[in-house]
Amino acid sequence: MKRTLAMASTVAMVALAGCSSQLDRKTASGSYEYLNIQEQEVLKVPSELDSPEFSREFALPEVGQTVDGKLVGKSLAVQSPSLVLPLVTGSHVEEGKGTATIWFDQVDDSQPLSQAIWNSLLSFLDEQGIGVDSFSAEEQVLITDWMIITKEVDGPWYSVIDEESEIGRRFEFSLDVKPHGRSASLTVDLKDYLQTVGNDVIAEVSSLQERREEVDVLNQVIGHYEYQIQLAETRRIALIRQGIKTEMGFNADGEPAYVVDAKYDVAWPRMQLVLRKLGFDVKDLDKSNGLLFVTYNGDQGSWWDGLFSSDKEILEKGDYRLKIARAGAERTTVTFMNNESKPFEANQVSDLYSAFAEVMSEDNLDI
Repeated sequence: MKRTLAMASTVAMVALAGCSSQLDRKTASGSYEYLNIQEQEVLKVPSELDSPEFSREFALPEVGQTVDGKLVGKSLAVQSPSLVLPLVTGSHVEEGKGTATIWFDQVDDSQPLSQAIWNSLLSFLDEQGIGVDSFSAEEQVLITDWMIITKEVDGPWYSVIDEESEIGRRFEFSLDVKPHGRSASLTVDLKDYLQTVGNDVIAEVSSLQERREEVDVLNQVIGHYEYQIQLAETRRIALIRQGIKTEMGFNADGEPAYVVDAKYDVAWPRMQLVLRKLGFDVKDLDKSNGLLFVTYNGDQGSWWDGLFSSDKEILEKGDYRLKIARAGAERTTVTFMNNESKPFEANQVSDLYSAFAEVMSEDNLDI
């Protein structure tokens, strides 16, 4: 009999502990008697007496009109605040912003900033199996379909097993792009909310919980965006280190040049690796104009060492310039010039081609 009572007591304690654990993590502990306390009247001092000095050190601020008066006692969550995490390079948040908003700055010129943000968001929704209710690229607004999640909630005090709750949410994403197109803010608003617990249906949430829901989904979107950037960077580095085919040709001005089978954003950093391997030092560079300012040192083991006789000087030590330019979407031209920006003659380009093409085609150049 004693063993039976002991087991029953243990089960009851486990049930009570399980029931209160989740709630205790969200609400303040202790008594809520302060809710019944009435505000004391200000001390009245007769007019014939001097009024003492009152300290305002512990005075409570006035409650604003927009404050939700229901958020008191157990209705007030004491969890840590939900913060937007600016994980993406070039992103930031505005201090004191009441909405779930993040700002992005243009750091990659391969596509417009607004297109990159929308593509990442659509990719996130597709990966999560979430549909799109409506999307307008002109109005810069996207409304999701229902996001359904199932989680455990506290069951009755007498039940050891927690109940399952199904929560559905719909969000509105809006993009505000600056006129110059290089900065944009992404804001999330909770459009609809529906929670079922057993036979109970909850269609409203507090302002604090609403912000928590918005910040949570926005941080997921930001994390997915950052992951995509890192993945693209990894792939880009792999392409830079990979050998690239080169042929002789002409640049857009009809001058002798090398034509590289790679996009500009791959050929540009690749050229710096190739030049270092060929005995050049890059003194300065201007990516926006595709210019590299280099010095040839004529070191042993340079790109044509052993290819020509020692009495045939193909390139003198000194300063040179290279012009890197797009030649369509998938190709890039490389033009060698002297220090006064005069392109090499066709015979010079031809003489240097075999060594240049060989190094350009090598795999796994050090970065």
